[in-house]
Amino acid sequence: MTFPKDLVAASATPIILAVLQGRDTYGYAIIRKVQQISDHRIDWKEGMLYPVLHRLEAAGLVESYWVVAENGRRRKYYHITAAGRSEYRALIDQWSVVYRALCSLSEESP
Repeated sequence: MTFPKDLVAASATPIILAVLQGRDTYGYAIIRKVQQISDHRIDWKEGMLYPVLHRLEAAGLVESYWVVAENGRRRKYYHITAAGRSEYRALIDQWSVVYRALCSLSEESP
């Protein structure tokens, strides 16, 4: 299933912040988590994810730090900030309103 670019753009921030609510993680793991929770219907690419992560970092919603893995490879981990948690709650409220509106409208449809 492919999603329109505007839906991907609108949903990326709340999804990334939701993933980071659980624990700090790195980019590729975020992509895999999103694939897993969506039954592989959402298939983000690195070229989409990293610009969003950089924007969230510039906005102070996430912070990053480097970790050297056992194999010696460096990975950039992302951590949600207090401002990011607050933004996440606001986005969830907004998406809940949209979801309820869509559900109500679909119940009205013949």
